[in-house]
Amino acid sequence: MKWDELADRMLEFSARIGKVVDALPESRLGRHIAGQLVRCGTSAAPNYEEGCAAESRRDFIHKLRIVLKELRDSRCWLRLILKSELLPEARLGCLLDEATQLCNIIAQSILTARNNEQSARKPRRQPPTAQSPASP
Repeated sequence: MKWDELADRMLEFSARIGKVVDALPESRLGRHIAGQLVRCGTSAAPNYEEGCAAESRRDFIHKLRIVLKELRDSRCWLRLILKSELLPEARLGCLLDEATQLCNIIAQSILTARNNEQSARKPRRQPPTAQSPASP
């Protein structure tokens, strides 16, 4: 998947989160979850965009870790909505699945970037050079 396709997918996730937040009941719990979910559920996309413009591989990994944290938070709040029966599972099932898929994609991207970083740090072995015969 190309970075711009993933960026679009994250924007779509954020938009869907916004619709869920607007559908939550105006109860004390509904308002609390809405506030938390709107923050973490809409922050993954811009943080991913920042990661794509990272200044270094380490910066990229750091930003992706933030994206993963926000996606995991979002997934937790979605699960709480289901456990609290604030919205029906039919409404959240696909969104919860998307949160899990995005978490898996970003987690794998972090692993790949870390492996690439470690490979870049390893000193490359120089091929042996031919020894010139000793002078008499």
